[in-house]
Amino acid sequence: MGNALRFLYSHCCKPTAAGDSESLGPHGVSSATVGVSTLAHDLFHFDITSQVPEGLSKHVVSSKKAQANWYRKLVDAWKEAKPPPKTPEEAARLVIQTLRRHQKADVEGLLAFYGLPLPHTLVQGTTQPLSSLPDGVQFEMHTLPVDAKAVADGDTITVYVSTTDPRESAFVPGNVHAAAVRRSEARARRNFTEADALHKQIIDSGYRVIPVQNEEILAKKYRIRLRGIDAPESAMPYGKEAKTELTKIVQGKPLRILVYEEDRYGRSIGDIYCNGIFVQEMMLKKGLAWHYVAYDKRPELETWEKQARAKRVGLWASKNPEKPWEWRKDGREAA
Repeated sequence: MGNALRFLYSHCCKPTAAGDSESLGPHGVSSATVGVSTLAHDLFHFDITSQVPEGLSKHVVSSKKAQANWYRKLVDAWKEAKPPPKTPEEAARLVIQTLRRHQKADVEGLLAFYGLPLPHTLVQGTTQPLSSLPDGVQFEMHTLPVDAKAVADGDTITVYVSTTDPRESAFVPGNVHAAAVRRSEARARRNFTEADALHKQIIDSGYRVIPVQNEEILAKKYRIRLRGIDAPESAMPYGKEAKTELTKIVQGKPLRILVYEEDRYGRSIGDIYCNGIFVQEMMLKKGLAWHYVAYDKRPELETWEKQARAKRVGLWASKNPEKPWEWRKDGREAA
């Protein structure tokens, strides 16, 4: 597990200055950044091996048998949490609540081991909501920078989310985790044939190792369908323009995506934000998408479409542009 953690966290666990080492917990991670992810990975590792982290005994008073009991409870609690903890404060509350019947010294030692806030620092925040996401949102994701080739058309893109993300970190399949570590080791030996074969295994499992700022990051793949809009298909008039515009907006940038549901094609339906810009709004205002009113009744989407119609921009320059859902229906009936 140590090698896997080094592979996954090396880009965010190194102190940036001499003084930074003082903010690191005994587990060697920053309490402000990756303590949550490291706890999630250790729980994932325990779920597979039943082994608690090395060095934990130096910070708690109970035996390894007792420690294993804690981790079993924490694994269950983490899996049941919806959404899983994302901040050090949320993770600390989960630990405190789950282990509330155990010794104070053990609970505080475990929190300190991961650099998480101690109980007395959370008193003022216990009544605060864990999430302020809009109603209906299942979860929030923050992606790696988007590649231009990942844009399929004007309303569908493929994105990748780092497995260091707290939501992702606890659920990386064991075979993917192992393949990622072995691939890193193969590349270190300059055995690129073996590394490429291992990367294919990772890709076939819905993940990919992506280079970001001279580091390699294991990431989960998601296909995203922009919620509430329907852009012209590639073969339709303005289909290419819609794809080009969406590419221009997201290329090379990390995205914030609020996911509401999954469609029958396995795509996540979500609202996409890029540098604070609501992407669906941009596509509608430029006249490169329709308001998909059959599936989304938000009045602001209707307003933005009407503004583009009035200005006759994009597809509204045509007198009677064909609706993409009708174009698809006609295609199915003709097949």
